[in-house]
Amino acid sequence: MTTTTKRYGLVAVCLLLAGLVLMAAFGNGSSSAESAKGSTDPGQLAGATAPAPAGGYGSYGDYGSSASASPAAGGGRPGGQLAVRVDDKLGSVLTDGQGFTLYRFDKDTAKPPMSNCAGACATTWPPVTKDAMTMAGTGIDQAKLGEIVRGDGSHQLTVGGWPAYRYAQDTAPGDTKGEGVGGTWHALAPDGSKAASAGAGAQPSATATATATAAPTAAPTATAAPMPPSSPQPPAGAQLSIFDHPQLGPIMVDAHGRTLYHYGKDTAWPMRSNCEGDCLKTWMPAAPVDPAKIKGVDPKLVGKMQRPDGTWQLSINCTPVYVYSGDKGYGDALGNGLAGNQWTAINPQGKPATGK
Repeated sequence: MTTTTKRYGLVAVCLLLAGLVLMAAFGNGSSSAESAKGSTDPGQLAGATAPAPAGGYGSYGDYGSSASASPAAGGGRPGGQLAVRVDDKLGSVLTDGQGFTLYRFDKDTAKPPMSNCAGACATTWPPVTKDAMTMAGTGIDQAKLGEIVRGDGSHQLTVGGWPAYRYAQDTAPGDTKGEGVGGTWHALAPDGSKAASAGAGAQPSATATATATAAPTAAPTATAAPMPPSSPQPPAGAQLSIFDHPQLGPIMVDAHGRTLYHYGKDTAWPMRSNCEGDCLKTWMPAAPVDPAKIKGVDPKLVGKMQRPDGTWQLSINCTPVYVYSGDKGYGDALGNGLAGNQWTAINPQGKPATGK
């Protein structure tokens, strides 16, 4: 009897524990269902249902940390030095200092500037914060930049009055996966308008900003089309000359009037290019020049280097030189300051152009 009584007692305890587990499970299920309920705003639901990639809203630069993607932690990362990238379909698109596309939301307002993206929406569309680090790069009117104070106290960047955001699914510089999401999200043009509205006449360009992490591939030579005949042209017969840029001062341009650039990750001693793979889709190695066809530049600064694929690239001051696919007109310098100021136009002394 004693053994039987103990056995029934043990069964009763097991049944009691099982019941408690089932009750806890049902309770959690109800709680989860309630927490899943969100805004009925179609524009916000479109953003909120997209799963964010692991590691925040991208794995490029500082954006891999979870803190950078959290609106509660200050609404995202600062814009840094804003830049303009020419997209194949969208035309001129505004990017942050790391080359990530910036967006606007149709349900926001520009007059007065106001954000209507909060909660789950702001997790998928992290607001771009405005602080002392945020500045206008070449091709952007500083007067178009402003800010609003969000509900959490952070200061969000506005462009032409429109609050600016990044998109959690853009995992690499140049991605535009947020364009058209929910019919209410659009890439920002430099003046705050929708970039898509200006895309029809845009010149082709690569979809990614420079990166030196891809495997080496054969380097395309600088064969971009010359500038339109109506544009100002370099001195006749000059393969390398100086253009007086309104913001940057004197900068070097090639025979077609394209601005020449240095890449901060390249080295001079030994001379080496660290722009490979996808980087070469956006930044084309400049072709060597005839020292006898140089105007305004000390010939001693001009040389060339052989790339791993056997092609030759122009060098200035013992550093490889490139042209930017986003420059469309004579003397354009839209690539200056991209990738955290790694790309710089070159002054007549072979150094970064610092402005007037």
